[in-house]
Amino acid sequence: MQIAFEQASFLRLLTSVMGVRNAVEVGTFTGLSSVSIARGLADGGRLVCFDISTEFTDVARRYWKLAGVEDRVELRIGPAAERIRELPDEPYLDLVFIDADKTGYPAYWKELVPRVRPGGVLLIDNVLRAGRVLDPQTDGDRAIIAFNELVLNDQRTEMVILPIADGLTMARKK
Repeated sequence: MQIAFEQASFLRLLTSVMGVRNAVEVGTFTGLSSVSIARGLADGGRLVCFDISTEFTDVARRYWKLAGVEDRVELRIGPAAERIRELPDEPYLDLVFIDADKTGYPAYWKELVPRVRPGGVLLIDNVLRAGRVLDPQTDGDRAIIAFNELVLNDQRTEMVILPIADGLTMARKK
């Protein structure tokens, strides 16, 4: 369930190139993506992570400390669609990374797009489902197909699907 190593490098580089100061991650797991984002943050930058598991995020916390980024990361445990509503309503986020339960993607998108500043970027993982978006086998596959259509038709953003690992949507807020 962790991101691929090429995604980790991409996340760190993109975060750095964009000069990200405010970032959100939905789905932290054991922390590879959050370490990557946190390492790329501009001075004074912050990453807020949402997850439902303390079991796995306890592992992430250890890696944040080992990587020397624990002072840049805030973890919020609980249902992400609800906890995201605790964030300020205004568009201030530079970067969003979503890699959580696939059926929850539309709810996360709905809550986060308005909070992303113009020119900010949303990255969403697993949008190709190992090619199963062409021949869906599971509810998760069908959920991703519907989500991909939602993003494609969202006039607030422009997007591209990058063939990195299991597919990474990159959407820029207009």
